[in-house]
Amino acid sequence: MTPSRLSDIQRLAWLRLARTETVGPVAFDHLLARYGTPERALSALPDLSRKGGRAVPLSLPPREAIERELEAGEALGARLLCGCEPDFPSRLAALDPPPPVLWALGRAELLSEPSIAIVGARIASAAGQRFARQLAGELGTAGYVVVSGMARGIDGAAHEGSLATGAVAVLGGGVADIYPPEHDKLHARLAAEGCIVSESAPDRRAQAKDFPRRNRIISGLSLGVVVVEAELKSGSLITARLAAEQGRDVFAVPGSPLDPRSKGTNDLIRQGAILCEGAEDVLRSLAGGSRVRERDRAYDPEPPADVDPDGLRERVAALLSPTPVSRNDLIRAVAAPTSAVMAALVELSLAGRAEFLDGGLVAGL
Repeated sequence: MTPSRLSDIQRLAWLRLARTETVGPVAFDHLLARYGTPERALSALPDLSRKGGRAVPLSLPPREAIERELEAGEALGARLLCGCEPDFPSRLAALDPPPPVLWALGRAELLSEPSIAIVGARIASAAGQRFARQLAGELGTAGYVVVSGMARGIDGAAHEGSLATGAVAVLGGGVADIYPPEHDKLHARLAAEGCIVSESAPDRRAQAKDFPRRNRIISGLSLGVVVVEAELKSGSLITARLAAEQGRDVFAVPGSPLDPRSKGTNDLIRQGAILCEGAEDVLRSLAGGSRVRERDRAYDPEPPADVDPDGLRERVAALLSPTPVSRNDLIRAVAAPTSAVMAALVELSLAGRAEFLDGGLVAGL
């Protein structure tokens, strides 16, 4: 869709499609491109899920539930940003696929400013927190908004260091979900002086499955991600991986090999991340200009009429397994037009038989 302001009725339909069970960003993007409007996509969903093999047709979220979410956001003073609207952050819109919606509490204009993410260990050292706080302040003075996840440790320090110049917190739960509880004052300051954003409904409590989506937004809003202290199985390394997949710079602060919190960052440097010993390393790298990739839709979303959709769908399903596979590899294995394979995958995902994953991957369920 061409960027345009939605009416209240269109906004409700957009949010209703985004909140429909099994409709993630990939399916949302495909359905919108194929049917043109969220209203037409909503009408097609029950039949598409039945074709995919769902025993009971997919039910849509009650209209009343979507109205309650809109009212809850309005009561907080939050704004709903829809992916087709002109004030949706351009760096998020460039993701493939972009998140359909984003709630913003506070200064939403910060989301369109040049941004750097600073993330790291929750159980961080005093030195690591001091470095993150100082780095955030220096990057803010240089004109960058600092993005982080409002977690304990490095995230909190990054927010504290950038509140005066521009701070954005991305939450796994809704924008009203204060976690950890001891960050209640930080949350209040971020809402008043910075911006708090989330893909989730405003009053939703965070669950474990929400944090990978949060990490994708952190990296997606940013021109680069700086990791300050991270163990080898840290969520911060997931954010770094997502940033690399999105074409963003990845920076890592080196540390002592005797500290487990440095093993993740040292490994990132070993893999090619940019060594960061201070703000000048970040600013020097970004001086060459933005490396954000432009979106490029590589296929017509309307499947060709000369393909047997039922037979193709089952061929695709037979090739899927719990082990994730690249969608491009799957398309080559099926030897069918991309549009037809994507239509089949969306139907299977709506039926709960397939799941779209980050990095262009898909798995069978």
